[in-house]
Amino acid sequence: MVKRTSLQDAECPVARSLDAIGDWWSLLIVRDAFDGIRRFGEFQRNLGMAKNILATRLRTLVEHGVFEVVPASDGSAYQEYVLTEKGRGLFPLIIGLRQWGEAFFYQEGEAHSRMVDRQTGQPLRALELRSADGRLLGPEDCRRVAVGEGD
Repeated sequence: MVKRTSLQDAECPVARSLDAIGDWWSLLIVRDAFDGIRRFGEFQRNLGMAKNILATRLRTLVEHGVFEVVPASDGSAYQEYVLTEKGRGLFPLIIGLRQWGEAFFYQEGEAHSRMVDRQTGQPLRALELRSADGRLLGPEDCRRVAVGEGD
């Protein structure tokens, strides 16, 4: 198998992010963690992944600080994978992917899951990007600039 090139030193934040979570299994593991799954066996059953692939993905996510491994909350001998602050920071990405998928990959009336506000039961509003002064932004309103030492 060809070893993937690391992007950990890339100047682009998207490239570095993809170095940590850039395969679909990893994003599905993170999605399941937001749904409350914490144990290896639960991830394996829910995703139907081969155990060796799951172990590799979880190890990588722990190494990148997306998860931390903690003793099981019920006091058993198991370990649990808990999202760190960095991992919880992926919530808008997961919601954005979900909303994008709902908008472009389902026919009208086709069954699928949806995220709702736990308190009201209402669907989440579509994610929006806004400027510091509150204006709604689209791709044409943004540009990339370099930042670094001396800025």
